Amino acid sequence: MLGLAHLDRPFDYLVDAKLDDDAQPGVRVRVRFAGRLVDGYLLERLDRSEHDGKLAWLDRVVSPEQVLTPELATLCRAVADRYAGTMADVLRLAIPPRHARVEKEAVSHDVARAIVVPDRTGWDVYDSGQSFIDGAAGGGHPRACWQALPGEDVAARLAELAASVAAAGRGVVIVVPDQRDLDRLEAACTPLLGDACVSLVAGLGPTARYRRWLAVLRGQARVVIGTRSAVFAPVSDLGLVVVFDDGDDSLDEPRSPYPHPREVGVLRAHGTGAALLIGGHSRTAEAQALVESGWAFDVVAPRAAVRAAMPRIDGLSDEDRRVANDPMARSARVPAIAFDAARKALAADQAVLFSVPRRGYLPSVACARCRAHVRCRACNGPLQMNDRGDLACRWCGRPENRFVCPACAGTAVRALMVGDRRTAEELGRAFRGVPIVTSSGDKIVDEVPAGARVVIATPGAAPHAPGGYGAAVVLDTWAQLDREDLRAAEEAVRAWMAVGTLVRSREDGGRMVIVADASESPVQALIRWDPVGFAAIELSHRLELKFPPAVTMASVDGPPAAVAAFLDLLDMPPGAETLGPVPLPAGVRRPAGLDDSGPADRMLLRTPRVAGRALAEALRAAQALRNARHDDTAGIRVQVDPPTIG
Repeated sequence: MLGLAHLDRPFDYLVDAKLDDDAQPGVRVRVRFAGRLVDGYLLERLDRSEHDGKLAWLDRVVSPEQVLTPELATLCRAVADRYAGTMADVLRLAIPPRHARVEKEAVSHDVARAIVVPDRTGWDVYDSGQSFIDGAAGGGHPRACWQALPGEDVAARLAELAASVAAAGRGVVIVVPDQRDLDRLEAACTPLLGDACVSLVAGLGPTARYRRWLAVLRGQARVVIGTRSAVFAPVSDLGLVVVFDDGDDSLDEPRSPYPHPREVGVLRAHGTGAALLIGGHSRTAEAQALVESGWAFDVVAPRAAVRAAMPRIDGLSDEDRRVANDPMARSARVPAIAFDAARKALAADQAVLFSVPRRGYLPSVACARCRAHVRCRACNGPLQMNDRGDLACRWCGRPENRFVCPACAGTAVRALMVGDRRTAEELGRAFRGVPIVTSSGDKIVDEVPAGARVVIATPGAAPHAPGGYGAAVVLDTWAQLDREDLRAAEEAVRAWMAVGTLVRSREDGGRMVIVADASESPVQALIRWDPVGFAAIELSHRLELKFPPAVTMASVDGPPAAVAAFLDLLDMPPGAETLGPVPLPAGVRRPAGLDDSGPADRMLLRTPRVAGRALAEALRAAQALRNARHDDTAGIRVQVDPPTIG
């Protein structure tokens, strides 16, 4: 597998008679290419070749294990074409590295215990929920977008769905964003599915992961649950693909060609005739586009059920903007309405959650004189301040011992954003005698004990509380809404709904306060708990402005000269247009091989959705020409539908 665009095609080789039995489609092989031995996969056996020249011989069969199934090969080719990548790069994502010792282990022929047919009444509250399960289990191919209720036991519902389909003899793949979600899902699946369900995640280690992957390939497991790459799992007789919380950035693949599991799931469901479910507490514009196009249908609960399950949610009116009279609450920047909600929950011996957008102490600072953002002199990354008053870069870690503002020569800084550790200090003074728990970054708390306590967590790191939180307060919402990013509002609503689903229902006294203007559209979507309506608004804006998913967009990142040279090779399809170049947006990872201190540009290309495949093919052809000319000394990155546009 060479991974070069101009060599992204099958090559014919002769098979020696002594390798005839082992050289079957799907096995790993070694071949001689351009004078050196390289690894590859045998795609198919033919009686004759259409190549007119002399053919080389297959060097050897690395393993007789047929790891590349026909369905997986077709899927990898489709993903490569969709994302302007090479099949070799997709295969590296889809098939884990080989471990010979694991392949030689005896295959267990023990009959897995019977799958427990689950009680599916939990799906009764959702319109079309039961019919979706019946269709998937019955061999149909329904495709739906599921909006989970606030406070829903998502793991239990997904386990019931998987068991229903597996009991009918069909395979299931479920993708969730991270290890915490996977642990809950595995705990829910085990009682119903036993050893018919395996989890696939990189954290298992290469040996254990390959052992489980082989168990799936050999038909010993019918249900696969896992993170990103599990969407490629070689499940036989696939009946259902599920991608939950597709807006979570943990699902953004960092390796070329950067396929998103949601889109891989769409391609796989379309290619195999399997059912597809895209779920979440919120909804992305991409999922809404599938519904509005008629390709998928809604699985949602009636409004009465939503209102009964959600907490009471308050935004800020002009009157609510005042800070509580308590001086300690003022130091913690907590408005009176939020302070009162927290105090009442604590008095009822219930936990209170404060959600802050960033971890650290002061994760973003500005010049105290001119208010210009303070940047690192080495890499132009943002500077942050720790609790000792030391400045350092958030990107490269370089300390800044003598700050001087390049704009006004000021030497003092002020906070632009307050992190979770500084917030913990402030709330500790505001709620004296109450235990304080922080959860963020690599120190995530999974669950807190029952009883009164204050929990400060960043998005995605909030622990579960028994029975739910009595109150939740979302602070510094401007940091989420004011981001210069196409998906800022969508991601803010997703993060807020993830907090809201951890709070008790309004019938149980649960209350959520979002410290933001209640008239803002994203805040209104939260107050009404209307993710579908908000996604429809977002999609309409994208249609008007010609942004994904209304169009297919690609980014070309790299040194200015390399980007310009690449565009000269690109034969743009009719109707396509270019935007830029502009400096690479802050926070976007630089292409491999590009110096952190050097200039980097981004050029955006967009075309109508119907011409998306033509744009991807043009990009692939330009990369092939660039590789063939050996113009790849300066690293560039080509990405179709990048998660961050600007």
